[in-house]
Amino acid sequence: MTTSIEINCSFKEMMDVDLLVENPRNPNIHTPQQIELIAKVVKYRGWRSPIVISKQSGFIVCGHGRLQAAKLLNARSVPVDIQEFKNDADEWAHMIADNKLAEASKLDNTILKDILEELDSGEFDMDVTGFDSMEIEKLMNQVHQEINEQELDELLDTENECPKCGYEW
Repeated sequence: MTTSIEINCSFKEMMDVDLLVENPRNPNIHTPQQIELIAKVVKYRGWRSPIVISKQSGFIVCGHGRLQAAKLLNARSVPVDIQEFKNDADEWAHMIADNKLAEASKLDNTILKDILEELDSGEFDMDVTGFDSMEIEKLMNQVHQEINEQELDELLDTENECPKCGYEW
């Protein structure tokens, strides 16, 4: 069975998933749960990013998880972008940076909570946000607790003040 997946990204060509070669030294590990979530998002939204292949090595540089998700979805082909790199070091650095830079960002939990609450109408599969139901529940409880603690702090009388900076406690 082949799943028809919408393509919503720029790409150079469609390639058979069986012809793609994962980089054997890719340090990024994808859990089965993550692959299932990626597959769910791809099935819902379609392809939003192609798999990047190195013209020099023929290996996948970016998109190992997307390839595994495509296989889970029984897709025969995927959109790919074939890119040239200056040398092996440039290719390796790009693969590492693609994974590392994404994890270096920080979410504003208050804004995220507001957006997730708007999306949570009961008619929308919240998993396609990339968060599972347990993560969403934890986030909602954490942000609610942070807001309550801030309100309590503002209500507390202060007895002391730092003469240098004015901090009250």
